[in-house]
Amino acid sequence: MKNLKLVSQPSTQRSVVMVEDVAFGRDLVVIAGPCSIESEEQTLITAQAVKRAGANMLRGGAFKPRTSPYSFQGLGIEGLKILARAKSETGLPIVTEVIDPRDVSWVAEFADVLQIGTRNMQNFALLKEVGRAGRPVLLKRGMYSTLEEWLNCAEYVLSEGNPDVILCERGIRTFESYTRNTLDLSAVPAIKELTHLPIIVDPTHSTGRISLIGPMSMAAVAAGVDGLIIEVHYNPEAAKCDADQALTPDMFQALMANLRPMRSFMDRISRQHDNDNQAEVTQ
Repeated sequence: MKNLKLVSQPSTQRSVVMVEDVAFGRDLVVIAGPCSIESEEQTLITAQAVKRAGANMLRGGAFKPRTSPYSFQGLGIEGLKILARAKSETGLPIVTEVIDPRDVSWVAEFADVLQIGTRNMQNFALLKEVGRAGRPVLLKRGMYSTLEEWLNCAEYVLSEGNPDVILCERGIRTFESYTRNTLDLSAVPAIKELTHLPIIVDPTHSTGRISLIGPMSMAAVAAGVDGLIIEVHYNPEAAKCDADQALTPDMFQALMANLRPMRSFMDRISRQHDNDNQAEVTQ
């Protein structure tokens, strides 16, 4: 990975990406919210619910690149305005996707973090534009991408002067059909060996199954992930996209009750491991 001049700085010097008072790379950050912004009622109710449960940030798509051109494509500018109202009411910073280089500057007026989705991971014009936008970037792994290809895309953003990149493992395509994608949890420790950038996991899109979101979230925390991004909808049956994989607020609250204790447990194990290693060195 010789060309990764900025991404592959010593992994022992881990970067912390600050989004207001949220610290990716230091704390366990949980981003939650609906797949798409459908209405003000849906967004505000869901935002208030995930805030009460302990989420750090709100996710929601105003622009939705969909497999079918006839599927719901998002509310566009109205969706961004609804997200702004949700932030005003809850204080949660906003993560939302941008899909066109021409939209970056004005989407950045609403978003605290610009998300690059899996279909746009190698949209190099878009990567350059978000690199110049002055906003942190959440870069999802392409569904067919190697780690090196993914990190090269992060290099595009960093090379434009933006050091604030958060990587997101969201599952890759394999021959397995039971899950929507295959969650590559080995990417979490591997990325931490290869780069200083923080990495989060999307257990929703990687599995596509409500029953697997909790176990995979816990497994990601055990693997050392820096955060999670989880779909939550106040009424999943009525969702306009991804209805089968959105947690209800009650499900999300139950999951949150387990996540941070798990992180604390893993931190204690890590500290004990470091202490044991240090003791061996000094003997």
